[in-house]
Amino acid sequence: MRTKLWVITATAVLLAMAVPAAAHHSFAAEFDGDRPVTLKGTVTKMDWVNPHSWIYVDVKDQSGKVVNWRFEMGPVNALLRMGWRKDSIPAGTAVEIQGYRAKSGQPVANAKQVKLPDGRELFSGGSAPNLP
Repeated sequence: MRTKLWVITATAVLLAMAVPAAAHHSFAAEFDGDRPVTLKGTVTKMDWVNPHSWIYVDVKDQSGKVVNWRFEMGPVNALLRMGWRKDSIPAGTAVEIQGYRAKSGQPVANAKQVKLPDGRELFSGGSAPNLP
């Protein structure tokens, strides 16, 4: 009976550890460190979720078409420690975001920093390497 309980407990712990590990990924798995991007646009929303927060920005492409970009940022806890608040960047705010493009070619990037209209720069808390 004791052995059976130990096996059940050990199995539960291993399963619990595997779930978060499967949900997380390295920067290099999804983003290209050789493809930095700087985009200007208007924030449409921000998702404060774990393991990565996301900021969505409407950006005009070269033809003038508006494309909604999705920028991965650090976890909520990291953003809070760096001074972010849920109302730091409300929808409608004009921003300039530096980061790295997704390998998929989709309008997705890993944000490095977000520059606000007043000149303040907020770092994303993400896993991107240092910008050149």
